[in-house]
Formats: sequence, structure tokens, C-alpha cells
Amino acid sequence: MFSLGMLVFVACDKDEPDHVDTEIAYEAHIHSPNAEDKKVDDMIHLHVEFHEHNGEKVHHVNVKIYEKDNPDNVIYNAPSEAHVHADGTHEHHADFMLNADNGVEGHTDWVIEAKVWGHEAGEHEKVATKEFHVHPN
Repeated sequence: MFSLGMLVFVACDKDEPDHVDTEIAYEAHIHSPNAEDKKVDDMIHLHVEFHEHNGEKVHHVNVKIYEKDNPDNVIYNAPSEAHVHADGTHEHHADFMLNADNGVEGHTDWVIEAKVWGHEAGEHEKVATKEFHVHPN
């Protein structure tokens, strides 16, 4: 009886199709802000869409704004928890004030960076960037 049970178990395993890994195709789209010049004290809306084109999970995302000539000067970095584990698409929305309280001065250039990746840091990572200039008010 035990041998018959094992035969059925093994036969069921062989009948199962082999697991085929789906190619991960992440992409990040920065819809807003645009690349047009801004002014100090402008409120900008951040709208970033993260995609996996084959319907797989979007595991981790990050949106940051940093000074073009000083990438260590990060004035926006979100979400606080990068692991979002979304089905195929995840959108990030936020409003951010370009003012002195947030470290923004006139005559400066900034980069918004949107990054998406898999389970492990750097896995299938895709990065999109957009630059904009901020004038004095």
C-alpha cells in the first residue's frame, strides 16, 4: 500500500508542468514634476508610476530628490518603507514645497530619481531621472 502511494505521489509530480521563470521587466515613469523651471516656494506634485510589464510583483520602490551638483544633499526620500509588494503597478503621489525649510535655494538644479527593484537590493533594478531648475522667488 505504501509503495502504491509513493508511486501515485511521484506520478503526480511528473505530471506537473515545469516552473518557468517569467522575465522581470520593471520600469519607472516620472509623470510629475516636469522638467520645466520652478521657483522657490512653489509646491510641486510628485507622481511616479512603477510597473512590472509582465504582471509580476513590484517589490521595492524609492523616490528621491537631490541636488544635481551634490547628490548627498537629498531633500526628499520616500516612501519610508521601500517594500511595497504591489501587483504589477504601484503609484507614488506626494506634494512637496520647494522652500528654504526644505533646503531649496534659488539658482539650483535638482534631480528627481525613481527607482524600482526586486526582492534583493539591485535585483532587476530600473532607474528613471528628470532634472529641473529652481529660480529665486
